[in-house]
This record gives sequence, structure tokens and C-alpha cells, in this order.
Amino acid sequence: LSNISKHKKLRDGEGSVSKPVRFNGQDYNALRQECLQRKGLFEDDSFPATVESLGFKELGHKSNKVKNIVWKRPKEICENPQFIVGGASRTDICQGDLGDCWLLAAIACLTLNEKLLFRVVPQEQSFSENYAGLFHFQFWRYGDWVDVVIDDRIPTFNNQLVFTKSAERNEFWSALLEKAYAKLHGSYEALKGGNTTEAMEDFTGGVTEFYEMKEAPKELYKIMKKALERGSLMGCSIDSLVPARFETRTVTGLVKGHAYSVTAVDEVNENDSKVRLVRLRNPWGQVEWNGPWSDNSKEWTTLSKDEKDKLQHQSAEDGEFWMSFEDFKKNYTKIEICNLTPDALEDDKIHKWTVSVNEGRWVRGCSAGGCRNYPDTFWTNPQYRLRLLEEDDDPDDNEVGCTFVVALMQKNRRKERKMGANLFTIGFAIYEMHGNKQHMQKDFFLFNSSKARSKSYINLREVTQRFRLSSGEYVIIPSTYEPHQEGDFILRVFSEKRNTSELTVCVQMDGTGRLNLQEFRHLWNKIKQWQGIFKHYNADQSGSINSYEMRNAVNDAGFRLNNQLYDIITMRYANENMNIDFDSFVSCLVRLEAMFSKSTH
Repeated sequence: LSNISKHKKLRDGEGSVSKPVRFNGQDYNALRQECLQRKGLFEDDSFPATVESLGFKELGHKSNKVKNIVWKRPKEICENPQFIVGGASRTDICQGDLGDCWLLAAIACLTLNEKLLFRVVPQEQSFSENYAGLFHFQFWRYGDWVDVVIDDRIPTFNNQLVFTKSAERNEFWSALLEKAYAKLHGSYEALKGGNTTEAMEDFTGGVTEFYEMKEAPKELYKIMKKALERGSLMGCSIDSLVPARFETRTVTGLVKGHAYSVTAVDEVNENDSKVRLVRLRNPWGQVEWNGPWSDNSKEWTTLSKDEKDKLQHQSAEDGEFWMSFEDFKKNYTKIEICNLTPDALEDDKIHKWTVSVNEGRWVRGCSAGGCRNYPDTFWTNPQYRLRLLEEDDDPDDNEVGCTFVVALMQKNRRKERKMGANLFTIGFAIYEMHGNKQHMQKDFFLFNSSKARSKSYINLREVTQRFRLSSGEYVIIPSTYEPHQEGDFILRVFSEKRNTSELTVCVQMDGTGRLNLQEFRHLWNKIKQWQGIFKHYNADQSGSINSYEMRNAVNDAGFRLNNQLYDIITMRYANENMNIDFDSFVSCLVRLEAMFSKSTH
């Protein structure tokens, strides 16, 4: 997809902000109307109040944890339940018995921007007017906005919410949002463990950049301040030497292996000098920093009332606290900033990002070539054209080039976790090329080095990196680290200038594959030619060629196919070992010949 067509989709089409896809085909308004007419409360069969919706292992059938969990509607839990009490705020999000602090830190960031919040959490939902036992929420999911409908039965234990809750006992928006997100991923347990950036992007469709504190740029404070002014979401964490599931408290009140939200940065005058401060929030709703600038520290006594008011300083055990920027850099190990894109806020004129979104798939034995360490198969990975057209015009910068961000995201791995799926180790490389519209072959990658690449291959849902290259034509190769790993992905390219990214397109054809007698004589000569090609690639005389060699063999036979057709050929003609024998080879080429012949008439 080019930028233009994708932007049109973002604004008008199915999956846009104004016309989200209905998750599981459920229409919120139609379902609510139906319940009101029959005077009954909605019960969601697609995410029922059963163990299956809780989880599959630690919250599965054999777990003792689920035995005493009772699903209740808010009206059964307390009197006068409310969707939102006195406005949605950061204190409405307190973590329960689920390791999803990464999600809750992102929700806390979301409350800082009302426009963003009320797009994810549609307003005019309540437990009084037209209440029918159902609510809905909207998330960005792999290039589309989706509307997720849930019923309001929530897991409880001794009449208390088991998972996320609000500091106000009769407020339920955050618990219901968590339930909708759990439904999107198949269960509550699927939300255990993650990265704040994942949820930030699912709330905004934005692109996230990571900074390791030890490698952070000198202007980090300025970057953070500008990002918050632009509505960006921001999270941070302290790496733990032990696995992240062991969240450990330090003597200073900070928690290792735990996600925090950055909710503000500001400067104050202390004894005639400026001090930079950062405000953070612990999703637990308690356990705070106890060092300088903490809630009750002596530093606050040096400030005027006006400055305290400006910072909204209060002494409360609510999980939120200030600390100096210097202490922030010393104590936290990484920070992630989710930059908003044009579709995050349609009427926002500040953001100038152009975005191109391409969907793709790695298919075992065909287009799952692995990284550059595997030269025999690397070239078979999907390839994407990138044309950099306009160079940066930052007057403060002496370097020349086009700045852009590449984001490679693997799809559905969290949802498939209950089937044993883990995140693949993924990354990408960028090569310069000149005018070649075909799929780049093995030799190109043997004799050309990459112009840029992702800093590392890593097992995150998404790998992103910012680059600056001179204007020209490039090809991006996304891949898993190992070959033969099958999965779906999306590749996004972001630029503040007019640049284009497009899927490599070769010849596409259509047809039935039938042959008439007249064509047979012509084909008999072709088969002799194909026999020679097969022998060339069957050098070991095993009687078969592997599916990666099949691409070259088809190419040598004169057929120019796109990646989708190579994938189909592999699935149709390769055996379980990803090999293709001579009969299958000929069958495939006969069919292709017939299809090409039909497409030219």
C-alpha cells in the first residue's frame, strides 16, 4: 500500500478511526438495542464467564487459583456502580492478581490525554441510562481499529475484584477495559507479562522508540518534555537481574522488573537554581519512591505555594511521586516513548508523520528465509521497496539525509500463547538498490552489504529503529533470526517527510489451469526444457529440489511471480520435508503456463 491509499483507509474505510472493525462481528448498538427490547442483560458467548476466559495454565482448569472465583456484574458487587467517577484519572488503575503492570502503566498514560482516552473508552456508557449489561472499547490492532464488545461480568473473590480495580470501589471503567483487552487476546492469562509499548501502540496506533538510560542522548529531558507536549505516551522500568516475574522492591521504594508510567516533567526553582523533575506512577496504586522530592521530602519545603500547586503536589499513598531527573536517570534503566501518528487524532494539526503499512507473512519452506547468517535462504524473505524523496530541513542540524522510523511487528503471538507459541526473534536489514523492480536474488545479497539494519534481532512483539539515509531507493528485508519460522507480520515506515514504502509487485495472473490439445505440442517442448532446469537444481541427484530452489527454477522457466504465489506453490506442491519432486515440478509449471497463456489472451 502506498501512503495515499493507506491514509484514505485510515480516514474513511473499514478499520478506520471513524469506522472500526467489529471484533467477532459483534455490533454494540444492535446488541444493546436487542437486550433493551427483550429486557434482559447481555451475556457474551464469545468470551463467556468461564475458566476458558480466565486462562489456560496458571489460571486454567487445573489451577487452584480459579476454584473460588465468581463472575459478578458491578450491580452485584456494590451499590450505585459507576462507569467513571469524577473523570478518568491515573488513580483509577490499581493492579490486581495478574502480571499485567505493562498494560496498566499504559492505561495510566492514556488518562493524561482525554481525546485519546475517550477514543479507546467511548463515552456515554453507564449503569443507569439504557443499561443492558454490555460495554465496548476500541483498540488499534495490526493496522486496523477494532471495536470490542463485552458483557460486564467480572471475576471476583470474596466480592472483591480479582484483577484491575479502581481506588473508588464503585468505579469500573478500568476493570472493564482490562476485560475487553483480555478478550482481544483470548484470555486474562494471555495478558501476563509484556512491554508497556505494546499496549501504548494498541491504544494509539503510534510508533514506539526505546532509550536505554546508559545510552540515552544528552537531550533526553528535552525529548521527554516535547513528547509529553505532543500527547505521546511514556513508560519506564528498572531491569531486574532475575526474571521479570519476580518484582523486587528496593530500599528506596522503587520496584525492579516492574513497569511505571511517566506522567509529567517540569522544572522548579530551588534556592535560585533550576531543578528538573519527573513525575511517575506505580500501577499498584501504592509503593512509592522515598528519596529526594518524594511526597513528604524536605525539598518541598523550599518551594512557594504557587510552584507546589503548579506541580499538583500532594502527599498521598497513591503510587504517584516526583523525583529529580538526575535520580530518574540513575535509577531507571530504560524508557519507551510512543509517538502518535496522523490517525491517532484526526483533527490534530501538529503531527506531520507519513505512515505506510504493509502486511506480510513468513511461510516455511518458501519465504521464511531467516537472517543474513543464512545466505542460501535470506533472499527469499519478503522484500519491500522504500523511496526516500525529501531530505530533512532541520535548521539546527548540519547532517543531510531523510529521517524515518521502521517498525516490524509480529502478529498474534500473544493470542496463540496457549497453543505454545512464543515470540520469534525478529529484525530487518535495509539495502540500497537502483531501479530493479524484481525480487532481489541471492547474488545481490552476497555481493552487497546493508546500508542500515535493526540494532539487534530480539524476541519482542515489535522492533523499531530510527534511521537517516540519503534520498534514493532502498529495499527492506524483514525476517526472523532462524529460517523456517512461520508467522504473520506488519512492516510500518514512518517519516515526517513525503516518502513512500511499497510491496514489491511482480506479475500476477489468474486462470483455471486447463490446457487444450493445441497447446499440448507447445508444452511438450517446454517440458524438455523444464527437465534441464530441474536437473540443474537437483545437483545431488536426490530426485527432488527444495522449496527455496523452486523459486529460482520457476524464475529460470520464465515465470515472474509475486511472494503470495510462491507461498501458494510451496503449500500446494512441497512435501512435509519442503521438497518438490519432478512430477510435482512439472505439474506446477504446466499450471503456470496455462495461467500465463490465459492472462495474455
